[in-house]
Amino acid sequence: MREETKTRIEEIVAEGISRGETAGVLVLFKEGGEETFFYAEGHANLERGEKLRRDHIFRLFSMTKPVTAAAAMILVERGMLDLGQPVAELIPGFEGKYVYGENGRVESAEKQMTVNHLLNMTSGLTYGGPDSPTERETDNFLMQCERKLGTKDEITTVEFARKLSRIPLAFNPDSSWMYGLSADVLGAVIECVSGQRFGDFLKENLFDPLGMEDTGFYVPDEKQPRLADVYRCCGDGTFTPYRSATLALKYEMKNRPKFESGGAGLATTIDDYARFAQMLLNLGELDGRRVLKERTVEFLTSGDLTGARQAAFRRRMGLEGFTYSHLMRQMRANGSYSSLTRGREYGWDSWTGCYFTCIPEENRLMILMEQKAETGTTPMTRKIRNVWLADS
Repeated sequence: MREETKTRIEEIVAEGISRGETAGVLVLFKEGGEETFFYAEGHANLERGEKLRRDHIFRLFSMTKPVTAAAAMILVERGMLDLGQPVAELIPGFEGKYVYGENGRVESAEKQMTVNHLLNMTSGLTYGGPDSPTERETDNFLMQCERKLGTKDEITTVEFARKLSRIPLAFNPDSSWMYGLSADVLGAVIECVSGQRFGDFLKENLFDPLGMEDTGFYVPDEKQPRLADVYRCCGDGTFTPYRSATLALKYEMKNRPKFESGGAGLATTIDDYARFAQMLLNLGELDGRRVLKERTVEFLTSGDLTGARQAAFRRRMGLEGFTYSHLMRQMRANGSYSSLTRGREYGWDSWTGCYFTCIPEENRLMILMEQKAETGTTPMTRKIRNVWLADS
C-alpha cells in the first residue's frame, strides 16, 4: 500500500471522529496474508478518556453470522448436517409451521423450512420491528427473553429456537428474503447435530485451531478492561452511552450466557477476526491448520438469490450489485454498488459498525472495528474502501 494511501485513510478516520461520526475506529488491511496497514484512532471509553487500542475487544453483533455459517459447513463436510433437511427434524416446534398470509390471516406454510433457508435468510423468520405481525410478535418475544436475562429462567440456545418457532412466519420459506433470526436458529441446529453447546463447538473447531484467543460469547474478568463500550450518535457531534440489552444479549458480557446467539452474540479483537477472514481467503487453512476443505469454502463463499428473493434483498438492504448467500453479502455485478468493488468479494457488517470484506481474486482483506449503535456500513467505511481499492 502506498504511503499517500495510508495517509488519506488516516485523514478520513480522523475527519470522521472530529465530526462526531464515531467514537473510535480500528482499521486493518492485509494482502497475501501479510499486514499492509493498521490504524487506530479515537476512544474505547469516552467517559474515562480511554484511547482505542489494537487489543480492545468488540461486540460483533451481525459479524457473528459468517462464523456461524462456517461452523455449519464443518458439519456439512463431515456428513453430519444436510442443508436440505427440514429444521423440524432437528428442533421440535418447527413442524406444522404457520405463516401470515394475505390480510394478516394465519395459514399453514406451503413448504417446510430447511437448514439451507436459514443459511440464506429465506426462512420467513424476522427480527423485531413494527412493519408486520411477525416482526411485532418477534419484538415481544425478544423483550420477554431480555427480561429473563440473569435469572433462573434465562433462555438457552435451543429453547430460544423452540419458542421462536411458535411465531407465524412473515412469508413461506424460499418465497422471499428477510434479514432476521435465521442464524440464531442455525446455532441451535449446530448444537443439536453436534451434541455440544454452540460455544464449545466453535472453540474446538474454529477458535482454538485458528488461534482466536480473544473470541467468544462472553468476556472473562481478566479481559473485561479491554472490552470497548458502545455509543449512540446524537446527530450533533456528541454521543450517549448505549448500555442496554439487545437481541436478548447482555451488554456487559461478563458471564457465559445460556443463549449463545449465532446471529449476534460473539465478541472478538480485530486480529482474531482477521485470522478467521484470512482462513476463508486461504480456502480453509491458516498457519498449517486446516479447519475447512477447499471445496467447502468455495461453496460457502458463493451462491445467489434469484427472482423474488433477490428483489426482496435489494429492496431491504440497498446493496446494489450484491446478492446474499451463506450469511454474507456476495458481489455479483461489479460496478453497481455505491463504492468501488471487486468481483466475487464477500463479507458482512454489523449493528455496531464492525465491517469486513474479502477479495479472493487478490487475496486482500479489510476489517474495520467500531462500537456505534444502529450503524451498519457507514459513509466513512465506504470512503476508506474506495481509497484502498483504488490503490492497486
